[in-house]
Amino acid sequence: MKRIGFLSFGHWSATPGSVARTASDVLLQSIDLAVAAEEIGADGAYFRVHHFARQLASPFPLLAAIGAKTSKIEIGTGVIDMRYENPLYMAEDAGAADLIAGGRLQLGISRGSPEQVIDGWRYFGFEPAEGQTDADMGRRHAEVLLELLKGEGFAQPNPRPMFPNPPGLLRLEPHSPGLRDRIWWGAGSDATAEWAADLGVNLMSSTLKADESGEPFHVQQRKQIEKFRERWASAGWEREPRVSVSRSIFPIVNELDRSYFGRDGNSADQVGEIDNFRAVFGRSYAAEPDQLVEQLRGDEAIAAADTLLLTVPNQLGVDYNAHVLESIVKLVAPALGWR
Repeated sequence: MKRIGFLSFGHWSATPGSVARTASDVLLQSIDLAVAAEEIGADGAYFRVHHFARQLASPFPLLAAIGAKTSKIEIGTGVIDMRYENPLYMAEDAGAADLIAGGRLQLGISRGSPEQVIDGWRYFGFEPAEGQTDADMGRRHAEVLLELLKGEGFAQPNPRPMFPNPPGLLRLEPHSPGLRDRIWWGAGSDATAEWAADLGVNLMSSTLKADESGEPFHVQQRKQIEKFRERWASAGWEREPRVSVSRSIFPIVNELDRSYFGRDGNSADQVGEIDNFRAVFGRSYAAEPDQLVEQLRGDEAIAAADTLLLTVPNQLGVDYNAHVLESIVKLVAPALGWR
């Protein structure tokens, strides 16, 4: 069995063919797609966070709205750039959204990705400490967040409070028990995957990775997952960690599918430079369902992960993306033993 969710970058534009032409369109359609995905039988609705871009940015109002309109599907992010985050405010927002959703929040966080603007986190009021990089700052914010999510008191109460306080040091409220175990780290290298294991957070591996061996993307990613699990075991964590990978997968079951993705059938891994390091980008999959089944059998990272996030072309609209998800859940997943 494998959990299957979608991952939306939440693009909007007024270009021809785009059904998502405004920020309002994207937000409302994201809610509708999550509802449709739950009805289809998918397991997760995840959203990417990018600042200074015509894409989804502030995730918690959206996650809370989806939590209120659904009852089973996991809701989450893939990923939040922690360089931009005040971890205390984030802990409150996340706790509230998780309580609204009844404990279904799965938060993917990371040190961030290439930005739309130069050092955008500076505009949010953040500055790396002396001798540290912005990546160090993002990881430090993550560590503070994880500590806060334990729900332990740390703040000295006012002796003359407006409202009565419980005894002892105070914690942030609202606190959602269990959320600490539902944090994921978006790792772009083997080393950061092992760091995530040391912290006791789940692993979220994307469609790109630092090219550390020259091997095919799915092989490098499978080895990254193995290193994460080995480090997790040696760290002594009691619970079983979760691992997700993201893929672009499009079953071709009608002529509309063929017109959109028929040329992606010969897709291959790509290598490029990102943030001054060599990265390998995973291929897309597009074929008729029986061919897809055979192709996906050979993807070692998908086999190693317990969760598969399907990147969706959100600008094609709710109905089309629901069709793609349904084709995978009902035509591809059972043949692979995922259902």
